[in-house]
Order: sequence, then C-alpha cells, then structure tokens
Amino acid sequence: MRAVVVALGKMGLPLATYIARAGHEVVGCDVDAGTVDLVNAGRSPIAGEAGLDEALRDAVAGGRLRATTDTTAAVAAGPDLVIAVAPLYVDERARPDWAILDDVCAAIGRGLRVGATVSIETTVPVGTTRDRVAPALQNASGLRAGRDFHVVFSPERVSSGVVFRDLDTYPKLVGGLDPAGEARAVGLYEQFIAAEVRAMGSAEAAELTKLAETTYRDLNIAYANELARYADTLGLDVQRVIDAANSQPYCHVHSPGVAVGGHCIPVYPHFLLSGDQGARLPRVAREINAAMPAYAVDLLEHELGALEGRAILILGVAYRGAIKELAFSGAAGLRDELRERGAQPLASDPLYTGDELRAAGYEPWDGHGAVAGAIVQTDHEQYRRLGPGDIGGASVVVDGRGVLDLDTFAAAGVRVQRIGRPGTIRG
Repeated sequence: MRAVVVALGKMGLPLATYIARAGHEVVGCDVDAGTVDLVNAGRSPIAGEAGLDEALRDAVAGGRLRATTDTTAAVAAGPDLVIAVAPLYVDERARPDWAILDDVCAAIGRGLRVGATVSIETTVPVGTTRDRVAPALQNASGLRAGRDFHVVFSPERVSSGVVFRDLDTYPKLVGGLDPAGEARAVGLYEQFIAAEVRAMGSAEAAELTKLAETTYRDLNIAYANELARYADTLGLDVQRVIDAANSQPYCHVHSPGVAVGGHCIPVYPHFLLSGDQGARLPRVAREINAAMPAYAVDLLEHELGALEGRAILILGVAYRGAIKELAFSGAAGLRDELRERGAQPLASDPLYTGDELRAAGYEPWDGHGAVAGAIVQTDHEQYRRLGPGDIGGASVVVDGRGVLDLDTFAAAGVRVQRIGRPGTIRG
C-alpha cells in the first residue's frame, strides 16, 4: 500500500511512521520546511513520543518514509490512502477556524486521482466530512466523491506520548459517505492497524462517536468537580467518596481538579452546542469546569487572606504532566483570576524556560523570590518530590492535582489544601 499523511504534527508524524513501520510506502506532507528536513534526516521534531525516534530512523533509512512540503505532488503520485490530520484551531470560545483544513483539502484535491481514498482524522463537528470536505475535494479535483474517489472520517483516538500503544489498542473507527467507500477504507486501514477496524455506517456516526467519547470525559470531570465543591461545604474527603462509589461496577466517577485543558476535552463539547439540536448538558459541564481555576483561587484566598499585592506562584503551565503543550491550560485561568484580585501571579514549569514563559504571557519565577502562596496546576511527576523549600516560602499551597506529600509540608508548617478535601489542610 502507498499512503500520504498530511500534517506531520504530534498525531500525524507518529501515524505516518506507524504505517511505514508496518512495511508500507509513506509520504508525509507538512507546510513547515524545517519539519520536513528533520523527518528526511530521520530525526523527530516531537519530544517525548514513546518509540517514535527509533521507528522514524528505521523507516527513513529503509526508504519507506520520506517527507515533502508539496502535498499536491504527493497526492498526484497516486497513493491508495490519503490521511489528513490537519489541526483545526479554535478561538477562545472554541469556534472553529477552518482555514488550515480548507487549505489542506484544496491541496489534496488538486492532486487527487481516480481510485484514491481520502480519510479525515481531524476531529470536526458532525456533518463536516460530507458537507464541507467532500465538496472541497470535488471542487479542487473536478472528480466526484463516491464515483471517482472515496472520502471517509476516521477519528484519531490516541494521546500524545503513547500514540503507538493507542493505535495498537483502541478500535479504529471508519465512517464513509457510502458503503463502498467505507468498505474500501476499512480494508486499507486493516493493512496496518493492529487493533480492530470498525465500520461505523456513516461519516456522521464516526464524527459523533469522537465527540461523544470526548464530551463524556468533560461531563464526568464536571460531576467530580461538583461533588468536590459540595464536599468542601460539608468538610468531607471527596476522593474517599468517589473511590467508594466506584467500587460498584456501574460507577466510574473521575477525579476533580483545578482545570480541564488541552486541544480536546475543553474544545470538542462546543461542537455539540450549536444549532437547533444543541446539547444542554455539555454546556453546563463546560461552565463548571471553566470555573475551577477561580475556585482554586477562592480556596487560596480563604486560607491566606486578601491577595492584593501578594506574589502567588503557579506551579505548572502545561495543560497536563510531561506534555509541553499550553492549549487551554488552566494556568491561564489562574493567572487571569489572580490578576483580577490584585495579586502578582508568577509561573514555573520544568518544561519551559523563562523566555518561553514570557512569550506565553506569564511572569517567570526565578526559583528564589519569596511568594505568599502557590497553586499546583500541572501534575508533573517532578512535583511529587517538591518540598517546602522549593516553593519560595509560601505558607499556603492549593494542590490542584493531589500530587504533594502532605506530611512533608505539614512538618514545615505549610498548609496544603486539595480540592474537595478540606481535611488535608495541616500545619
């Protein structure tokens, strides 16, 4: 099989390498010439992706993978499968900016040949594949979808850092615009996917499935956060409650936290909220989860007193541990809320330099200056080893991820508050 993968980002490059590792010929396409040069040299521009470095080197050295900036030419060479993993960026209200996906569809369409199958893996609102992607490909190619070429939607269901593992584990969902196109795409994916490849019956079913599984997590976390806030009013440990509830096999409550971040969970529920059939529960869940940074500041202010003029340290700006990514990070909400209350927010993160923090809109903490309080925003593994001497003399810490060693801080007289666990304050 010959494949083209368009957009060599955190999802696209591991996917292209995975296909090549299975013995197929792959051309990866990206508009960034630096990325293309690195890939052609067998060097990954992505840090922290398990197994990628070695697999990429082997694929390039073996002649199974190469990269180019010319998507149209790569598609014109006649691959069996074209996979688009173009980013769908959104604004601060999570409204889609279609510019990149539209450009990718135009570039693919200009090179499209009879018999090709195009698969969209970018998460999109329901109906996008049929109503936006297919017409764009037709307009650019002069060919007809369903007669001359096929279009399917097959959502990526992987996480950064473990893409290979997830591709081997989770069913690969494929939804077409017609039965013939869907069957063709299923057959192509089965040539390299180790897990089950599951036909969904339509592109819309596959699109909705991705939104359903992502939104479920947002709803579940919102419920955990509601329980946590209620537990705080009662002086109860919500984690003990959740653990006990989850001992019954039909209950799977997640854990509360200071924020829900990343490209997925805070964004995709919004794709279900527009139109006459806009979902109601996701809207409420988004409001609950978006309010958690302010609630963490409430907890800090309750223990510390007025925050006006006081330096407060935000520990972690990455949206989750070990992943250098700022998309919809709760650190931004903490920073803005602290400023609203007159505090001086400072930030520290082991994955970011001071210059990178400044470029992202944060005032970096130099590691020595005194602070009045601190909030743990990211569950970096390094934070499990933090001690009282590592937080600038803060007398109160809100541990928004439940990673600190309470006894260590208590011994130094530092009070630690965990969300939904009022009994954790010591010192």
